[in-house]
Amino acid sequence: MNTIENIDENPNQELLTQPPTQTQNQTQSHSRRPRGFAATAAAAAAAAAAANNNSNNNNNNASSGKGKKEREKEKERTKLRERHRRAITSRMLAGLRQYGNFPLPARADMNDVLAALAREAGWTVEPDGTTYRLSNQSQSHHHLHQQMAAAAATTTAAFPVRSVESPLSVKNCSVKASVECQPSVLRIDESLSPASFDSVVIPERDSRGGEFNASTSPINNSVECLEADQLIQDVRAGEHEDDFTGTPYIPVYVMLANHVINNFCQLVDPELIRQEISHMKALNVDGVIVNCWWGIVEGWNPQKYAWSGYRELFNIIREFNLKVQVVMAFHEYGANDSGDAWISLPQWVMEIGKGNQDIFFTDREGRRNTECLSWGVDKERVLNGRTGIEVYFDFMRSFRTEFDDLFVAGLICAVEIGLGPSGELKYPSLSERMGWRYPGIGEFQCYDRYLQQSLRKAAKLRGHSFWARGPDNAGQYNSLPHETGFFCERGDYDSYYGRFFLNWYAQTLIDHADNVLSLASLAFEETKIIVKVPGVYWWYKTASHAAELTAGYYNPSNQDGYAPVFEVLKKHSVTMKFVCAVPSLQDQEALADPEGLSWQVLNLAWDRGLAVAGENALSCYDREGCMRVVEMAKPRNDPDRRHFSFFMYQQPSSLLQGIICFSDLGYFIKCMHGYQQSLDILVKGLAT
Repeated sequence: MNTIENIDENPNQELLTQPPTQTQNQTQSHSRRPRGFAATAAAAAAAAAAANNNSNNNNNNASSGKGKKEREKEKERTKLRERHRRAITSRMLAGLRQYGNFPLPARADMNDVLAALAREAGWTVEPDGTTYRLSNQSQSHHHLHQQMAAAAATTTAAFPVRSVESPLSVKNCSVKASVECQPSVLRIDESLSPASFDSVVIPERDSRGGEFNASTSPINNSVECLEADQLIQDVRAGEHEDDFTGTPYIPVYVMLANHVINNFCQLVDPELIRQEISHMKALNVDGVIVNCWWGIVEGWNPQKYAWSGYRELFNIIREFNLKVQVVMAFHEYGANDSGDAWISLPQWVMEIGKGNQDIFFTDREGRRNTECLSWGVDKERVLNGRTGIEVYFDFMRSFRTEFDDLFVAGLICAVEIGLGPSGELKYPSLSERMGWRYPGIGEFQCYDRYLQQSLRKAAKLRGHSFWARGPDNAGQYNSLPHETGFFCERGDYDSYYGRFFLNWYAQTLIDHADNVLSLASLAFEETKIIVKVPGVYWWYKTASHAAELTAGYYNPSNQDGYAPVFEVLKKHSVTMKFVCAVPSLQDQEALADPEGLSWQVLNLAWDRGLAVAGENALSCYDREGCMRVVEMAKPRNDPDRRHFSFFMYQQPSSLLQGIICFSDLGYFIKCMHGYQQSLDILVKGLAT
């Protein structure tokens, strides 16, 4: 003990004793527990250290939590800045295309913009980005000779251009060995962008006659046989011929006409249907889409389902070895369409609606819209003791049970769930039967009794009961945004009340989708489920995006309204089908941007990990619209090679009547399939 005490008093003192025995080594290897005063002091020191550590941990946790919140805020601010930047870029590109006649590609970047502006200012921009200004006209002519000669000498099969007989008669034709003075076939190198020909000057015509003045033409010493405008036209026409060779295979489905089944669920003219499906098979479509109408199958009595006509139709489709996608159509059809069929909601539902009109969507003036049931009755037992979602579930379960053999055989490969008017996930705010015409902003559809109860409950929970009302300055169906106090620049849509109302309005749409898809997943286990999202693109270039707001998508310029919708779709593992529209002349006055909306929706869905499909709007008729849709379906510049999982082509009338939306539907299908894949399928079909 004396030795230990001395060591405690002088810890630096060495212990000069005999070497310890093995027992002593084992004893000293274990630390001694302090006793008495030393134990008290050690306990106090440990408590102080623990308190200090807890304080440091709390400070660290607080600083960590604060830092995390700051990072989240900065992330949101970055998203807003990026969204604002993209909106500005989109407007700039649209303006250059519309008013500057700049031939910018659909997915142009800033390099394309700078090159076009530089050429407009008189600079020369090479395909590799080299930019310079020539000092005199002779140098300009010399450079153009070199460029045209190199293009003619490079025989690349990527951009074939047909031979063109030139009306020019140029006597003084100086041609190098690579370019002979005769009608020629020009092959353009793939590395040369079509935009590089924008600087070619079209020869001026003599004001005294109709002849070209060769002395003023910068191409008087180059290729004799091609006019500049013909050159540009042929290059751009040939540009698309091989663009989609070897691209991903996208199945194409065609919508069958709605009048193939009458209101008594009977098949109309089976032989005519066979002919139509035979024509589709000849076009190499992958399958057909059939609407299963709630108003026909359960048309007369609740829970009495008639499927006989659909059974006969599916048997005919099976003869041609085509796939089938079915649509659970819980909406009306035909009131304002050009077709000869009119399909209403079930008659027993309409009878209930006579006594309780609040089961239908209602506008501010109290007018009822019978296109579909209000989402306010999703959980209200107003349909002969059943709620809205129970009625939908019973219908879907009956279909799955009736056609179980076709599901097992793989004939029915997917089911689309109708979630609103036209089967789309939206409010009936843009209804032609209510007087709406393009490009009106539409009206909010939240004035039935059940949705008003939901609004009052939400306002009470927010602590502002006086907010339990729809906006009174949102205009009429055909109003324009700047004519209203709610949707105009810095309007009430961005006020505290406006944000509350629009959040509730959009959340009601999301809740409806969530409720119905939850039951659809039970009814159609292990079957692909599809939801159609509308393309409401007019007034997209304004701050409020008024038409989208009334349709239920809270997507103004300072907020992403599609993200919460896609979270629900991702939750239920459904495929998002987007209605693809292309620009038209009417879009300029409506500040529309179909390409901008498509870019936002498709990229957001892909980023969320959703499977994406497409459907053509009825305005996509011509060849240009065809190519735009194909480019949208499988973007060539996407580094991730993302593309549609399938495409649904809808026709305004029967193919047998000679009405085809695209001028060349067969060419469209080939582009969707990819040339080589289409050839392989054709060979297999001929072999079998």
